Amino acid sequence: MSKNLKGLVILLLFVSPRPAMSQLFEPSDKKATSQTRQLFYSMQRLVDAGVIFGHHDDLAYGVGWRGDEDRSDVKSLTGSYPAMYGWDLAKIEHDSIRDINGIDFKQQQQFVKTVYERGGINTFCWHMDNPANDQTAWDTTMQTVKELIPGGAYHDAYKTYLDKAANHLSGMKGEEGEPIPILFRPFHELTGTWFWWCKNTCTPDEFKTVWQFTISYLRDKKKLHNLLVVYSAADFESEEEFLERYPGDDYVDFIGFDNYCTTSVASYQTKLDKRLGIVDAIAQKHHKLSCLPETGYEGIPMDNWWTNVLLPTLKKHKVSYVMAWRNGNEHHYYVPFPGQQSAVDFVRFFNNPNVIFQNRITPLGVYGQPNRGE
Repeated sequence: MSKNLKGLVILLLFVSPRPAMSQLFEPSDKKATSQTRQLFYSMQRLVDAGVIFGHHDDLAYGVGWRGDEDRSDVKSLTGSYPAMYGWDLAKIEHDSIRDINGIDFKQQQQFVKTVYERGGINTFCWHMDNPANDQTAWDTTMQTVKELIPGGAYHDAYKTYLDKAANHLSGMKGEEGEPIPILFRPFHELTGTWFWWCKNTCTPDEFKTVWQFTISYLRDKKKLHNLLVVYSAADFESEEEFLERYPGDDYVDFIGFDNYCTTSVASYQTKLDKRLGIVDAIAQKHHKLSCLPETGYEGIPMDNWWTNVLLPTLKKHKVSYVMAWRNGNEHHYYVPFPGQQSAVDFVRFFNNPNVIFQNRITPLGVYGQPNRGE
């Protein structure tokens, strides 16, 4: 299929008569902004066109560079930016100038605006420091969550953290002052054991309560109606295990999990396939979109990992988006760059009609308005 024909096929998904509203499910926030609703509808329609590809901190730095204008390791290989861009709120809770990966927060806001104006999609995680003792997100020395919920000893401290994040997010606006839609992914990898919010530090009910409070506070108290909420687990082996800490449909829009390839490629592919199948079924029952918010193979030491491992597995499922983790340095990266072992295969991945990068999403106007950027 030619590139022009591929683009036409996707475009028809948007210009064809719109399906009855009953065929599209609504955001969990009943007061979601117009652009946020349109993004959610657009991402539902795009599921049948392919999986949206994203990269964390893509515009800020890459292997061998930092802060270069208009640069991206993804673009250096493919000629296109990714369609989704991941960012982190970590350290905003301390009024820091820079985030956990050294990005100036003011520059981060500008990156978000640049992405939005060109028609891309922004998503945020938050490696939030422990509000009870100001240690890192990886501090699991105490039962923190129960102290953050209403009535807890550090509930007010937690609200202060949320206030600072809300202030930062509220500063992200388009040219006409409209709030930029954000896929917000709090408490990620919650079924793991390495963060202060994980399953070894709180009961299911405590976790549900802190999640519900967090989303309600940002929506109702801070008036952030531009958030689409992502529930992102880590390991799980059944629908019951995945849903054990699920806070309810009124507080979630996307469901997924983080899954990295490590020593055994075969094991990664098997687990990814099984877990995507479980999430497919849950998403259909609960009227949510499924996703793979973090994945990758550090250093990508395999010539054809993109088209022989990741892509065939994604194609078997209804995955709205997949995001590769960041390119921190020459020893810690998850997307190739010119000359890297898997670079040629990544271009094949980019050219596959089942994958959506920025070049295929730009003309579509996923926010219900013409794109203003490149």
